[in-house]
Amino acid sequence: MAGAKRERSNRKLPDEGPVALPETDDGTILFNVPFPKDLAQLKAMAPIILKQSYQIDYIHSYGQDSPFFAGLANGKLLGTACTKCGYKYATPKLHCMDCGSECDWFELPQIGAVHTFTVCYFGSEEFLKETPFVLILVEWPGVDTLFLSRLLGVDPLNPSLDWVGMKVQAKFRRLSKFKPTDVYFVPA
Repeated sequence: MAGAKRERSNRKLPDEGPVALPETDDGTILFNVPFPKDLAQLKAMAPIILKQSYQIDYIHSYGQDSPFFAGLANGKLLGTACTKCGYKYATPKLHCMDCGSECDWFELPQIGAVHTFTVCYFGSEEFLKETPFVLILVEWPGVDTLFLSRLLGVDPLNPSLDWVGMKVQAKFRRLSKFKPTDVYFVPA
């Protein structure tokens, strides 16, 4: 064994030329970094500032509401109905809020009616640039609850009580963002 160690340590590496790390273009690359000719000026050198984007991939589950968002992505509006008492929800529930039984999915019609509305002059960051906008509660015959959504195609600066009872049609974003705002309504 001792002889084998001695042999290895006495071997010479083939001459491969200068050793260097491979150059890649990932990460931060700086070009033309200012550097003073007189090293005494280094203390006066301005700081190098790098602007780097920061990204986090969030893992998010829609859990029991996954079918609802899958429906929106496929141009379908889904509600749920209680398997025991038959109570129908326009905004899906996994279990009935009346009797506690499990609910099954069903497809809502794409035409509904405005139950009530409000004009929003302030909104969250997502809607701030669109203010004022109209929020409506949509109703369907035989469905026990209402569905909150936006109404486009009307002038929010000239609201009218004639909007109450107006037939509206569901429209879906072409590129789903898996948000409740993937569906909106327009006058039918």
